[in-house]
Amino acid sequence: MPRNGGRTSFRGLTHLSPRGDARMVDVSAKPETVREATARARLKMLPATLRAIREGNAPKGDVLGVARTAGVLAAKRTPELIPLCHPLRITGVDVTFIPEARRGELTVEARVRTVDKTGVEMEALTAVSVAALTVYDMVKAIEKGVTITDIHLVEKSGGKSGRWTRDNASETGHRTPKEERSPAAPTAGHRTPKEERSQTASIAGHPRSKPASRTPIQ
Repeated sequence: MPRNGGRTSFRGLTHLSPRGDARMVDVSAKPETVREATARARLKMLPATLRAIREGNAPKGDVLGVARTAGVLAAKRTPELIPLCHPLRITGVDVTFIPEARRGELTVEARVRTVDKTGVEMEALTAVSVAALTVYDMVKAIEKGVTITDIHLVEKSGGKSGRWTRDNASETGHRTPKEERSPAAPTAGHRTPKEERSQTASIAGHPRSKPASRTPIQ
């Protein structure tokens, strides 16, 4: 059976067959390496709810202990939840919680490790998602308005692509060398017709609005 190389994929996307059908990527030829990924999620709640979590006074008992166990279990069950994920030999899962009492926020962090042929980004993201959902389940009797937000990958390491961190990545992600050389990308000093019209509108007293800056999670 042929491996999923560029010639047997759809427009170079290895998750798609030549006909565009979704499939699991064949990683048979990849070497096994040490891989690690860290993800975070944030819960927003009333300070009183967070205080009950920290003091162990929630109606269902030890919120963080149960949520930590749920996160570990979720990392191990990821391929049963995400259809195209590979079953991996997970060698370690750490789920931690960082409370911010004054703002009523609880950050969940999961760090997952493996020695395998593909990464554990999805395992880390699944772990924080399920851990956060478990916190909600444990405190919904106190506050049903708890919000789960900011689920994201913080960093990953290992494999062919090496180390990636959110702090060093642009908002639009990494571009490949081919994309960097693409003639479609405008060069410095050469504005596209759309940019020319935008510049004219700005001079005429109609400046374009600037997007709000993104604040990284501490």
